[in-house]
Amino acid sequence: MPRSVPTPHPTPHPSTPHPHALRFHAPHRHLAPAFGSDAFGQKAEAFARFFGTPIFLLAQTGIVAIWIGLNVAGLTQFDLYPFILLNLAFSLQAAYAAPLILLAETRQADRDQAHTEADAQHREALAAASAEQLALATQLATQIMALLEENTKLTRLTQQLTKRIEGLTVEVHGRIVPGGV
Repeated sequence: MPRSVPTPHPTPHPSTPHPHALRFHAPHRHLAPAFGSDAFGQKAEAFARFFGTPIFLLAQTGIVAIWIGLNVAGLTQFDLYPFILLNLAFSLQAAYAAPLILLAETRQADRDQAHTEADAQHREALAAASAEQLALATQLATQIMALLEENTKLTRLTQQLTKRIEGLTVEVHGRIVPGGV
């Protein structure tokens, strides 16, 4: 009969924040994906990010250079000198790129706003906890001072009683033992 070996509980990775640390982000969790969970939003952000990459800029520059070179050299005649078709292609690209980039920026702004609000709530909670701890520390300090004053009074009373007992002991000793102090 095989023995079952207990499996250890997985420990979270050190860089993974504790779930409690993200409690202020919970109301904004729906903003965490790129543009929510819709496929269009995710594709739009991917395109918007691609438009700003060096690969895109170099590829576009290469295509435009080849386009102009072929038409100027006379190897092909599909878009002659004022390059109207090329201009139309740039206009079409701009017509689609601008809204996609604005959509990406709007969604990023929404996410940033949500994170800002969550961070503000976190800072407020920290400030409230700090104020609570300060009030508790002040209360404890007041109690300690009161206890110290009582201790000082008890010490004085103990000293007075010790002197009185010493005086009474000397007096009793003087009465019991004749001629001795």
